[in-house]
Amino acid sequence: MASTANSQLNVIVDTGCANLSSVMFAVERIGLKALITDDVNIIKSADKVILPGVGNAKHAMENIHKKGLAPTIKSLTQPVLGFCLGMQLMTQSSHEGNFSGELDIIDCLNLIPTQVKPLEGNGLRLPHMGWNTLTSVINHPIFDGINKGEYFYFVHSFAVPVGEYTAATCQYGTEFSAAIAKDNFVGCQFHPERSGNAGSKIIKNFLEMA
Repeated sequence: MASTANSQLNVIVDTGCANLSSVMFAVERIGLKALITDDVNIIKSADKVILPGVGNAKHAMENIHKKGLAPTIKSLTQPVLGFCLGMQLMTQSSHEGNFSGELDIIDCLNLIPTQVKPLEGNGLRLPHMGWNTLTSVINHPIFDGINKGEYFYFVHSFAVPVGEYTAATCQYGTEFSAAIAKDNFVGCQFHPERSGNAGSKIIKNFLEMA
C-alpha cells in the first residue's frame, strides 16, 4: 500500500547549492514534513525526493559529484521533483557562459533527454526575474488544479527550449519550458517555494502523488 503524505519519508537533497531552509519551510506550510539530507541510503529509501538548486550548473554538478550523489539520483524510481536549477540538472547538459564570454557545455544528470540553453530575452532584461504566467500546462498529477494563466515566480537566465518533454510553458522574450517531465522525474523552472498558493499547490500535489 502506498504511504500517505503524512507518514511517508519526503527528502530534500542537499546538493550544497540551494536555499534548503526555504524549501523545507514551503513543505511545512502545507502541513507536511521533509528531511534535508545528502545521505544516499536515506535518499534511496525516500517516498518522494525534491531536488532544489540555485546558481549555475557547473558548481552544482561539482558538488553533486563531490558528494557522490549522481549515481543515486540517476537510480531513483520514486517521484522526483526539481526546483529551478534542480530542474536544469535533470537534463543532459547546460550551456553556460564562462569568464571569456564563450559557452561551456556542462554535463548534467541526463534524467530527461533535453538541454539547457541561454534564455533569449529578445530585448527584455535578463535574468528573467519575477512573476509570470504559464502559457500552457499538460495533464500531469503535479498540475492538478493548476491552469494556464497561473502566476509563478521565476529567477533564471537559462532555460529548456520547448520540446517533447515540456510539461508547461512560459513566455519571456521567447516561449520556454516552465516545466519538464519524463517517467518519475518532473522539474519546474519556476520556484514553487516562492510562488504563493499556486506553488504550495504544486508541492502538495507532488507529495500526495500515488
